[in-house]
Amino acid sequence: MRAAVQHEIGQDKLDVHDDVEAVGFGPGKVRIRVRATGLCHSDLSAMNGVLPQPAPFVPGHEGAGEIIDVGDGVSNVKTGDRVVVCWLPACGACPACKRGQTELCLAGFMNAGTPNFKRPGGDVFGFAGTGTFTEEVVVDAGCAVPIPDDVPYDIAALIGCGVTTGLGAALNTADVDAGSSVAVIGCGGVGISAIQGARLKGAAEIVAVDPVASRREAALTFGATKAVSPDGLPDAKQQVTGGEGFDYVFEVVGKSATARTAYENTRRGGTLVVVGAGALDDFLQLNMFELFFDEKRILPSMYGGGDVLRSYERTIALWRAGRIDLEGLITHRVPLAEINEALDQMRTGTALRTCIEI
Repeated sequence: MRAAVQHEIGQDKLDVHDDVEAVGFGPGKVRIRVRATGLCHSDLSAMNGVLPQPAPFVPGHEGAGEIIDVGDGVSNVKTGDRVVVCWLPACGACPACKRGQTELCLAGFMNAGTPNFKRPGGDVFGFAGTGTFTEEVVVDAGCAVPIPDDVPYDIAALIGCGVTTGLGAALNTADVDAGSSVAVIGCGGVGISAIQGARLKGAAEIVAVDPVASRREAALTFGATKAVSPDGLPDAKQQVTGGEGFDYVFEVVGKSATARTAYENTRRGGTLVVVGAGALDDFLQLNMFELFFDEKRILPSMYGGGDVLRSYERTIALWRAGRIDLEGLITHRVPLAEINEALDQMRTGTALRTCIEI
């Protein structure tokens, strides 16, 4: 079967091979025929070494498809079911799950060190224990979440990561107050989803911050009340908040420099929400006086900061009701053979989300 493979960390292009085999099928596992997958910035971060990932590997973790085989003991899905791939399934038994913090369950990460694929030359891993830039993938049954028949595969794929992460940051982690002021730094697919979440919660002012003009223009159509380049943030802060700072600032880039900017633009007593996934060696510097004196809350948001399955259901309900726009997030579509075009679209910022149709 075909799959896009990253042979070495740091390689900037993927190689599409037709001699890849999905492995590991057996009890408790399912085989999924992938129909659509989104390109998330985390895939690029794994490719360039920002996020730890063994190589060679098949990137992709934001996918949807249909079950074509189930192993012994699998009861949550059956052959023919339409599913979204959940790259962070909850085990239900660990301390985090028992506390109700299922997004912090580490069970799914344990699969990241086990090869999901193989080629004639040896084993191939799957990103985050999945790997959806492929025609088929074998995963734990808990990674396959059934979706209703009226949810297209491309929409379901987005729900599998970017939309859940961005919406959840606003709805769950920040729990944005109605009438508040919000700034979102980084307006790709996740940032736009955070903007939609803030709009749903009734934020009065939502400032989108991004260096790419097309993304700023798009942000205005999804609910932002103002869109500025990074250089325009100080003026926006003055105009919207009188210089005090925003009630909520979402950092959706994953760099210490933008996190520091976000902190400085959060009002005293306000909330900084860290959504972007950054590098292990990129340190955010805060002095102990400002940390104490300004009483700003710093809230990391992992995968939307809430129960993932409930988040999926809520997102589908909001989409059906027309309260959020998911179709508009998909600005580009490419076949698997043109995956490197999708990478270029992500790197240049020309795409909010590119759907790879398989």
